[in-house]
Amino acid sequence: MSRKLVALGVAAAAIAIIASASLFTVDQTQQALVLQFGEWKRTIKEPGLHAKIPMVQNVVLVDARVLDVDPPVEQVILADQKRLEVDAFARYRITDPLQFYQSAGSELVVEQRLATVVNSALRRVLGNVTLLAVLSSERQKVMTDIKEQVNQEARRFGVEIVDVRIRRADLPEATSQAVYDRMRSERDREAREARAQGNEQAQQIRSRAERERTVILAEAQRDSQVLRGEGDNQAIRILAESASKNPDFYAFYRSLDAYKAALKGDNTSLVLSPDSEFFRYFNSASGAAGGQKR
Repeated sequence: MSRKLVALGVAAAAIAIIASASLFTVDQTQQALVLQFGEWKRTIKEPGLHAKIPMVQNVVLVDARVLDVDPPVEQVILADQKRLEVDAFARYRITDPLQFYQSAGSELVVEQRLATVVNSALRRVLGNVTLLAVLSSERQKVMTDIKEQVNQEARRFGVEIVDVRIRRADLPEATSQAVYDRMRSERDREAREARAQGNEQAQQIRSRAERERTVILAEAQRDSQVLRGEGDNQAIRILAESASKNPDFYAFYRSLDAYKAALKGDNTSLVLSPDSEFFRYFNSASGAAGGQKR
């Protein structure tokens, strides 16, 4: 009885060992290659419990997730001859486990090769664009071109490039200083040009205002002379009409003008003969010329 139990136990253990060696699990983050004496038999991409021939077949598990490649910082020369230090990264997925296994064999190896491919694509694509394109909205097209070129090389490793991004793009320190100096020089030049244009416009405005002032003054002087001339003509006409109507009054009026002109001022003295014609209107109480002398 005991021998039968031992035999059954041994048989059960053997069956368990064979079963465990015949079954394997593939989870949702994995893919599997079933190899028989090193030769591929099948690829398993569905998660779950699967079987193999023990001692004859073995299983290689391959990651099915999106993985990262982080190449070293690469210095590239742009189309405008500017140097740029580019820190990029890529994300990839293993789409052909057999091709991946045969060409690389491990994630470490494929990531090293992809890093080289990414930096090579960076040099090729960025070498045909300017710094302005890298910093502007054209950057998306640049990154698409890089991704396509990397994908062409990545297919031979059995992987697909999901994305390529530039994490950081800096000018080398010496170049940054040169660019800063050039930008500062350009800003100074623009400021000088703006000041020169402002001074020129101010001078034009002053010149135009001076010309307008001269024209206005000349027109005002001309108008005043015309008005004075018209006034003098009118005064002469009135005096002439008055003289023709009343010669004595006209003579008297002219004498008053002469008196005002001769006696203006606070301390005016005249030394004349009493019978001078100048005082002919002072010799009459009525102011008539030729009256009794006093």
